[in-house]
Amino acid sequence: MKWLRINGFYKPLATRPKQPQAPPFYKDILAFKKQDAQQAPPANGILLVGSSSFTKWTDVQEYFPGYPIINRGFGGSTLPDVIRYAYDIILPYKPKQVLIYCGENDLASGEEVTAAVVVQRFKTLYGIIRQNLPNATISFVSIKPSPVRAHIQPKVKVANREIQAWLKTKKNAQFIDIYDAMLDANKNMREELYVGDRLHMKPEGYAIWKKLITPYLVK
Repeated sequence: MKWLRINGFYKPLATRPKQPQAPPFYKDILAFKKQDAQQAPPANGILLVGSSSFTKWTDVQEYFPGYPIINRGFGGSTLPDVIRYAYDIILPYKPKQVLIYCGENDLASGEEVTAAVVVQRFKTLYGIIRQNLPNATISFVSIKPSPVRAHIQPKVKVANREIQAWLKTKKNAQFIDIYDAMLDANKNMREELYVGDRLHMKPEGYAIWKKLITPYLVK
């Protein structure tokens, strides 16, 4: 048996303490930092941050020509993840506008994550951004209706409604409602807007987002 000396004592190598693991999505954040080092993002930009609906919008700049878009969505993230990395991928860019799409993964993670939990998490993120970027416009893109997550739609609707009501009380804040536009005339979810996983969108879905988001973009 091999032994390891720690603080003057010998311990079997098999009991060597494990190295602490990096927090979730740390590799994504390092990739963003490397990208920034190779090519500086635009100053006074419009920052997209949140989960995979932004991550997979890889051609988002083509949807909004003439606007300085910075996409820092990282797939699978929840609001606590975005809060954790706010000082890495939001504040350093000093954007003039922050578009947030997040909360859907939170609600899908378990019954214990209620609409009220998501609203409180969003308020925390909003507070961090507002405290450090007092002049930035903060825009929340409503949680979308994903067919594979039909079972959480009651929570989604409550979270959207409460976040919208709260943002109405704030300055330089916007709620961008994309929910109803992604439903058909009978208020059913439109399967044709989504890829095979029934969660992520086809270009047709993003075309709806473009139409609804464009009027809110800060020039």
